[in-house]
Amino acid sequence: MARIATQTGFADTLGTWKARWGIGRMDFLVPPGLYAIGRPTPDAPVLVTANYKMSYDIVRLTLDSRNCWLLVLETYGINVWCAAGKGTFGTGELVRRVTSSGLARVVNHRRLILPLLGAPGVAAHQVKQRCGFTVSYACIRAADLPEYLDNGLATTPAMRRLTFTLYERLVLIPVELVLTLKALAVISGLVLLACGVLGGLTAGLTAFGAYIGAVLSGIVLGPLLLPWLPGRSFAVKGAVAGLVWALCYRYLTTAAGWSIAATLAALLVLPAVSAFYTLNFTGCSTYTSRSGVRKEMRLGLPVMGGAVLAGVVVLLIGRLI
Repeated sequence: MARIATQTGFADTLGTWKARWGIGRMDFLVPPGLYAIGRPTPDAPVLVTANYKMSYDIVRLTLDSRNCWLLVLETYGINVWCAAGKGTFGTGELVRRVTSSGLARVVNHRRLILPLLGAPGVAAHQVKQRCGFTVSYACIRAADLPEYLDNGLATTPAMRRLTFTLYERLVLIPVELVLTLKALAVISGLVLLACGVLGGLTAGLTAFGAYIGAVLSGIVLGPLLLPWLPGRSFAVKGAVAGLVWALCYRYLTTAAGWSIAATLAALLVLPAVSAFYTLNFTGCSTYTSRSGVRKEMRLGLPVMGGAVLAGVVVLLIGRLI
């Protein structure tokens, strides 16, 4: 089996940066299997992680100067939490990897240490029945692993506490931006063309800037200001961010000669656009539920679509009057 280093190099750092920006994200993985960290003995603990390389790197860096085994599951380049929800970080894969790696012949004990966020995908009693290994859930963050190991594999309340800090939200934004670029280029181009035809070059450029700003309000401002924006719904929070952007942009571009119809259209369309992109961020958050997201989409998407349609109708009526 491979012995892995607990230090990263330039290639690792570059790969992480690219993954953060959504470049080659699904190819940023390591082969699944059993790895040795340091010089583990048959009594050394066995920790389990996903084969998404960012997760793998975080765990191995945290375990610097430790002697332990690292069992990497095949999650197809998906992190532990998302893979647990998809089922790839699950009971079947865990049992298969224990069996295929010959783990029972490598260690004397029968205990697997899993990340707490992997619990939704793993039925511990089935793992015990199928391969003879018991499952223990360590902590949410890999940074707490040294304390967990030093405390006799005891999880403290702080290790179970899930946070969603400003920095934790900030690092998720780049990949959201990259995923939006293609649609942003197409739609903003159509906005520029349509408004340019209706009202001239100045109107087209003004509408182009308004749309770009609304998208960025939803992708950047919504997530960053999430705790302080009013309401529980992500869509409502995004709409508030978009409304603030619409009012500020209207004030800053007064010289563009906004008509009443254009102003009303902007107040309808821009918050809806921002709301849509902030609603997308529910997949990155730490506290939304699947049923809650479905409900919010069922209620929010028709309202957003109606607001955009109403804005277009108001703008066209304003041109005809």
